[in-house]
Amino acid sequence: MAVSFIILAAGMGSRMNSDTPKVLHHVGAAPLLHHALTAARALEPSRIVVVTGHEAAQVAKSAEAFDPSVECVLQEPQLGTAHAVDMAAPLLADFAGDVIVLYGDTPFIRPETLQAMRDARAHHSVVVLGFEAKDPGRYGRLVVSGDDLERIVEYKDSTDEERLITLCNSGVLCASAKLIFELISKVENDNEAQEYYLTDLPALARAQDLSAGVVTCDESETLGVNTRQQLAEAEAAFQSRARSDALENGVTLTAPETVFFALDTHIGRDAIIGPNVIFGTAVTIESGAEIKGFCHLEGCHVSRGAIVGPFARLRPGAELAEDVHVGNFVEIKNAILDEGVKVGHLTYIGDADIGEFTNIGAGTVTCNYDGVMKHRTRIGKRAFIGSSTMLVAPVTVGNDALTASGSVITENVPDEALALGRAKQVNKPGLATKLMARLKSIKAAKGSS
Repeated sequence: MAVSFIILAAGMGSRMNSDTPKVLHHVGAAPLLHHALTAARALEPSRIVVVTGHEAAQVAKSAEAFDPSVECVLQEPQLGTAHAVDMAAPLLADFAGDVIVLYGDTPFIRPETLQAMRDARAHHSVVVLGFEAKDPGRYGRLVVSGDDLERIVEYKDSTDEERLITLCNSGVLCASAKLIFELISKVENDNEAQEYYLTDLPALARAQDLSAGVVTCDESETLGVNTRQQLAEAEAAFQSRARSDALENGVTLTAPETVFFALDTHIGRDAIIGPNVIFGTAVTIESGAEIKGFCHLEGCHVSRGAIVGPFARLRPGAELAEDVHVGNFVEIKNAILDEGVKVGHLTYIGDADIGEFTNIGAGTVTCNYDGVMKHRTRIGKRAFIGSSTMLVAPVTVGNDALTASGSVITENVPDEALALGRAKQVNKPGLATKLMARLKSIKAAKGSS
């Protein structure tokens, strides 16, 4: 049966003490909302609807940037979780499959857990995700009888006996689209907040002689983010899981606790990651590559056998082919480095195409920006770029060409040519000592005044 998702992302998150909507705060270099969207998309859903509210335009823009097929709907005013889900009813009026309700501030629900909820629908009309809480606190309790969920009782409405229950409600729920919206139409707001709550659905289903059931997950999956403290805890939990996953998948982390991953970091097995490496978004490291210590990578692709670092930075658009070597204090941005290219140290390569087996000397800069527009540098195969060469783009250096150290290259260099772009050196005998003496006397005069 087909599945669609409704992700609730309307809340302000006032306890975050922030101008940023709660679901747009980052964990793993990505908004909390993107974590929920990632879990949903793993089940190949027919539709994903995000319910927005506070700063709706920002939230919708973020959701659609992640996946243009996401549909957004506004909840205004905000009258509870059932009311929020009901806002998606017009968009899912023609959908005949199951719907799973997720929360934009709960980033760790695993796709396997969501699939288990779908599987449980073979036995129950409504399926709720629960967890055994170490400290149940003020969580809603799940009252069960055998395999059946009788009702969800909120802490403030529970009896002393019910408060002893440790099986708690995560808020995540699954049912057919038709049934969800039918039951929501019967939800009442006779509570202190005068809001319509999704937690009423299991009891309403039971009142119609329909079955409700529970799927359980580890409590860590249900971690919600409502405060800065919880945001920090979520980041730590995400990094711990990402490191464990990398190690289990055959990646070597020489100092795991110092490596920081993004939500969409992809690393092949037998890759080696040194200490204090930070991955921003959209990074792919192929099998057998090595990232040495103290590197920062974002928006880049590193191929098999390549070596990066230490102390290197790869910025968006950096594409490193097999066996490329990028050394210490090198920055690469929006550039393609073909097989076997070497950029050893102290160099900036931006907006460039570098041919295979070319060597870039220390202190080289592709001067790609004229103050208004970016321009591209193209270097052919097997070229040798001497140390401290300034390549003033747009410029092309041919195959097997060479630039002399200290050159400023402003014109194209043909294949196999040697380019020299230095000013003529002039030596003035004895002038160095005279100049130094004059400067020292000026300094002394200023000190005595």
